[in-house]
Amino acid sequence: MSDDLSLSNRLATDLDGAFEDLVRTFQDRLFGFTLRLTSSPQDAEESAQDTFVRAYRALQRYPRERVAALKLKPWLYQIALNVVRNRVRRPQLAAVAIDEGNTLTADVRDEQPEPAALMLELQQRLEQAVKELPERYATAVVLRHIQGLSYEEAAQILDQPVGTTKSDVHRGLRLLRSAMDPESVLLGEPA
Repeated sequence: MSDDLSLSNRLATDLDGAFEDLVRTFQDRLFGFTLRLTSSPQDAEESAQDTFVRAYRALQRYPRERVAALKLKPWLYQIALNVVRNRVRRPQLAAVAIDEGNTLTADVRDEQPEPAALMLELQQRLEQAVKELPERYATAVVLRHIQGLSYEEAAQILDQPVGTTKSDVHRGLRLLRSAMDPESVLLGEPA
């Protein structure tokens, strides 16, 4: 968190000089978050880029004191969530992939074929189950368990009380568990 404050302070004193560090620090996390919400690499990339554009414009308008006090992670995730929600509301042309590449991650590719195939199948089933959750539960689960944010940060992003966020995560996980068969469930509250 001290790095977050340090970056906020640098943005307050030199927005143009420190903004590249902000992008480098958060671009992968925001892309992963928007990808989970959109299920489209192209939409996720555009959403992440739009998030940074909106963040930059906002930072230009904010007084230095406000920039220095910003908690950057929840602030950026909230912008990203709003960008994705706005994109979902807009009518879009359907995109068709020209070539379907191998979606196996490097870790899975290094494994033996059968366990790798089973792991990929489980991952795809879990991703589909997350997509089928009501938006409020899916977003809460993604923020908490996939993006690794605290309940407090997730609540701030979702603009709701922490107790509501905890409840949404719990209900989302319960729905995911019931959608998956019990032997393959790898979800659980972290210790």
